[in-house]
Amino acid sequence: MKLNTQSGSVRWALASLSLSMLMPSLDTSIANAGLPTLSQALDASFQEVQWIVLAYLLAITTLIVSVGRLGDIVGRRRLLLFGIAIFTLASLACGLAPSLGWLVAARAVQGFGAAIMLALTVAFVGETVPKAQTGSAMGLLGTMSAIGTTLGPSLGGVLISGFGWQAIFLVNLPLGVLNGVLAYLYLPADRPTPKAQRSGFDVVGTLVLALTLGAYALAMTLGAGVWGSFNLALLLIAVAGTGVFLFIEATVASPLIKLALLRDRGLSASLAMSTLVSTVMMSTLVVGPFYLSGALGLNAVLVGLTLSAGPLVAALTGVPAGRWVDRFGAQRMSVFGLVAMAFGACVLSIIPTRVGVLGYLVPIAVITASYALFQAANNTLIMAGVSPDQRGVIAGLLSLSRNLGLITGASVMGAVFALASSATDVTNAAPEAIAHGMAITFAVAAGLIGLALVIALPALKGERAVA
Repeated sequence: MKLNTQSGSVRWALASLSLSMLMPSLDTSIANAGLPTLSQALDASFQEVQWIVLAYLLAITTLIVSVGRLGDIVGRRRLLLFGIAIFTLASLACGLAPSLGWLVAARAVQGFGAAIMLALTVAFVGETVPKAQTGSAMGLLGTMSAIGTTLGPSLGGVLISGFGWQAIFLVNLPLGVLNGVLAYLYLPADRPTPKAQRSGFDVVGTLVLALTLGAYALAMTLGAGVWGSFNLALLLIAVAGTGVFLFIEATVASPLIKLALLRDRGLSASLAMSTLVSTVMMSTLVVGPFYLSGALGLNAVLVGLTLSAGPLVAALTGVPAGRWVDRFGAQRMSVFGLVAMAFGACVLSIIPTRVGVLGYLVPIAVITASYALFQAANNTLIMAGVSPDQRGVIAGLLSLSRNLGLITGASVMGAVFALASSATDVTNAAPEAIAHGMAITFAVAAGLIGLALVIALPALKGERAVA
């Protein structure tokens, strides 16, 4: 990635931001590789060790908007340094954990640090690179996120086999120290704000939002896709919490989220598209393993290699996608990315199993490359016109929309796949049933991308009218 800067400080600042995106992404997937080993080492059931992943996910989901806003108030550089320190120390606590309870608690704290890093990394782009190269920077961050996701399972397997399960957490220590040094030396210093001009922090709104998001995340994840009365109760709590939160934000003096921001059509459209697209991307991770093993008959090694192709494509196309955004315009590239994703989903919904692995890999490559383009374009669209004092909270909303899409996709699209396969246990379903489930799931995915296009096209027409 070439940036025309007067010094190398911007490159080092981007190196810090890249690490701040890589580390939380890596820890989202690296722990999954260690769950069987952790189950044996800690003498816990598989359902119990799943909380090692869930605690991390819940912490990020519930806190990411609040920490973004907090960065706007107290200073993003100061808070990011704190987040890096928290993440690194929590990683040490994870590696030294003597029990499952200790490990789950440490993972929740690690998720707090990850939320700070994810929320503020995107917000920092506007302060570190020229506006004309925002797309390239967003593409780089998207690449680092994809690399972290791709590298996690394989790196986790290598570390566990060579050094034990503790190594999957202790690997963060040198990365955290390096990141902290780079952030301290090269990220732009916080601008002092007179005390009279500082906004207050909406504590009540923050607590209500955290409880609301936590209830929604638990409703979508508990039961592994099998819904019960407890899931429904949590979902109702989330709906009620949303109403309470909106009331608080409309009446409080210093709201966590200014409702005027959500009334902005461009921002609301971009956040909605981010959620829809992330829901579809999770479909590939939910359905892919069952289709490859159950319908195509691949062994575990080949399934793992095939699944890694998608994130690898996203990693390779992230930076070029960012350059396309800078060259051709964020709005046009977001629409182009959505059209290509819809095409790939349609192909997956009609491809016959006799085509084999190639019939899966090609459309998946189209979907993931197009996703990288959409991400770079949509992130650029969201952050381009944001005032400096709102960058943190908007970046937090962007990350939240993506996270909610992933959580929803894992639950809803998993349920669609199971229902379409007509099997209570998909692992024992016939190959034809799994193939049918695959077709229906990606037909639904194509419909979701079509809905995102309906949202995106009016904005594109508006851009052409202005031009």
